[in-house]
Amino acid sequence: MFDKQSVRKQVQEELAKLNKPRYEDYSYKIANRLYKDEDWIQANVIAITVSRMPEVDTYQIIRKAWEQGKQVVVPKCLPKGKQLVFRTIKSFSQLESVYYGLFEPIEQITTKVEVDRIDLIIVPGLAYTSDGYRIGFGGGYYDRLLSHFSGNTLSLAFNEQIIPHFPIEDHDIPVLKIITTDRTITIK
Repeated sequence: MFDKQSVRKQVQEELAKLNKPRYEDYSYKIANRLYKDEDWIQANVIAITVSRMPEVDTYQIIRKAWEQGKQVVVPKCLPKGKQLVFRTIKSFSQLESVYYGLFEPIEQITTKVEVDRIDLIIVPGLAYTSDGYRIGFGGGYYDRLLSHFSGNTLSLAFNEQIIPHFPIEDHDIPVLKIITTDRTITIK
């Protein structure tokens, strides 16, 4: 049996093979599929991380949300309790680089939003099964959050990130939908 760490390594190696033009093309196709999705259309408050390679590009998605008048909330990690707090951003200049080069909202110039006000959480991850389970980056932040979130959840993934199976643990919470370059996998 293979463990989550070896799955992370395998998927990261696959994603490293994506050159910049393909990365841009695939990210664009995924974003356009997202914009047509009912969960996106209905959502007023969208939680999303600011991507970094090799994740699907979320900068274009955040811009589109602003253009459509949606409220964008971005997570701030609280490492002590391994929790996420979401804060509204209205421009990329409201972000700062923190742990591991991640961009998070600057507390002094952003407003906290309670999780129960979020309509859609776009959940990051590294690998996914077609039944919605995901392997994140190892902190467990999103599994903790999703265990008491009742709104819509989805993930954005390159086809290389969808794998047949990996070990599922009791605390793992599946997303309700995964959007890839050429399909939408609905788990509901």
